[in-house]
Amino acid sequence: MVQYISHRLDASFAALSDPTRRGVLEQLGRADASISDLADRFHMTLTGMKKHVSLLEAAGLVTTEKVGRVRICRLGRGMLETEAAWIDQQRRIWTERFDALDAIVQELKQGNPT
Repeated sequence: MVQYISHRLDASFAALSDPTRRGVLEQLGRADASISDLADRFHMTLTGMKKHVSLLEAAGLVTTEKVGRVRICRLGRGMLETEAAWIDQQRRIWTERFDALDAIVQELKQGNPT
């Protein structure tokens, strides 16, 4: 289970590391779009956009469906829930660490080292 989550996080964060792919997700958040429409919107070749969409699809962030001769892209289900949970867990850990550090700094300022 841990390996699956780790692989999923690796794929998601790798997909999110590119500004074009983040832009595609933002666009699909507003409306479904064909790969051709996305390529036009981002001023890139159809082949280039297919590569971006393939990475997003492999990460589970986007789904595609062939309708006639057109491939329609949609946001994936449960998008970023696992990733958000991981980020929240890391945020809690670091908040606790910084709170403990703040307490030590306050003690040192008051001249009461532990």
